[in-house]
Amino acid sequence: MKHLCAAISLCLITAVPVSAQSADEGVGEGLSLLEQGAKIIMRSMLDEMEPALRELDGAAAVMGPLLKEFLGSIGDLSQYHPPEKLPNGDIILRRKSAEEMVPALPDGEIEI
Repeated sequence: MKHLCAAISLCLITAVPVSAQSADEGVGEGLSLLEQGAKIIMRSMLDEMEPALRELDGAAAVMGPLLKEFLGSIGDLSQYHPPEKLPNGDIILRRKSAEEMVPALPDGEIEI
């Protein structure tokens, strides 16, 4: 009986490294398959997004000069109050008055 237990123990001890090596190979193969799957997904997403990105590039070419013109007409944004949304959904920007434009000094001091 002792010989049988010793033989079984010896078989189990020697079989562990072999099974660990095959498990490592399986993990490596699994990671490789996951990497390939991720690459396929990324390629398909890029293929689907390519037409939209081209349209976006065209829109940027058209909107760029218009946006520069708009920002030139507005000037400095510190001349305006924060945007207000009206009940009907309109958004308005109110320009600050001349009195509001003068920066207030701390503690009511007056600049001389």
